[in-house]
Amino acid sequence: MLSPQTTVSSLAPAELARRLARGGIVLQTGAYTTHLESSVPSVAQGLALLYGGYALRGADAFADFHLRVVQPAGLRRWWRPQVMLMHNGASMFKPLPLAQAFPMFEWGLNWCVSSRAHDCLIVHAAVLERHGRALILPAPPGSGKSTLCAALAHRGWRLLSDELALIQLADGRLQPLPRPISLKNASIPLMQRYLAADGAVFSPPVADTVKGTVAHLQAPPASVARSAETAAPGWIVFPRYQAGAATELAPLPKAGTVLRVAENSFNYSLLAERGFDALAGLVDAAHCHSFVYSQLDEAVALFERLAQQP
Repeated sequence: MLSPQTTVSSLAPAELARRLARGGIVLQTGAYTTHLESSVPSVAQGLALLYGGYALRGADAFADFHLRVVQPAGLRRWWRPQVMLMHNGASMFKPLPLAQAFPMFEWGLNWCVSSRAHDCLIVHAAVLERHGRALILPAPPGSGKSTLCAALAHRGWRLLSDELALIQLADGRLQPLPRPISLKNASIPLMQRYLAADGAVFSPPVADTVKGTVAHLQAPPASVARSAETAAPGWIVFPRYQAGAATELAPLPKAGTVLRVAENSFNYSLLAERGFDALAGLVDAAHCHSFVYSQLDEAVALFERLAQQP
């Protein structure tokens, strides 16, 4: 039996692996629960490393999503072994090399939320909070969004999400979904050096994925502990890393911001009028900017000043 206070870290690694393989666990991440089953060792190892502070629900608890990370049967289990992610019994993506099992789980959970959580307007963006106000960072891959998010999350900002801004339709507030921050390629050694004195926890890098080399940075425990606290919109900032560039924050017109945020939304069209109202309310309530940076310390200092403004 699990008590209401049971977390992933309360289970010994061997016990966590046993439960994952024999019936699975029900993992709480923000407002969502996921029933996860897998006998792949790297999945249990990734959960033990990065999800220690997350709550575990009882085996019979309701789960929003049902995922299994499995190895295909037959020769593939031994020759160039692969892994598959199953959602409600059906394969979600094409099989990947076995070494990519934990990143596959992370990508699959993002897919589950972005394709199912339609009580929110969902935008591809990092979200952090300071003094009750949310900083929303919509950006395409390669923009430096996750690198900036990781730095701010370890410099006084509360992490709500690295990937998905969830704007509640009922009240326009940002719903937290704090999970490990996904880092890619050159960003991995950069952040390992930048956070070397912070005790930050990184997963082992996994090479040759569709995104290049990837690693995950553990969400700060304080952010996980406050995953039920929503935040009001404060700023929408479109970041762009540019080598050698001066740090520059420039205001954006709200009309153009609406269009740019809509382009980054997963379900804006699906929500129709409710999506437009949520998006318009979000932009109306936020200060809107573009941002170019090359130096993390300068970027962190600028956002610290921004957070102090009324």
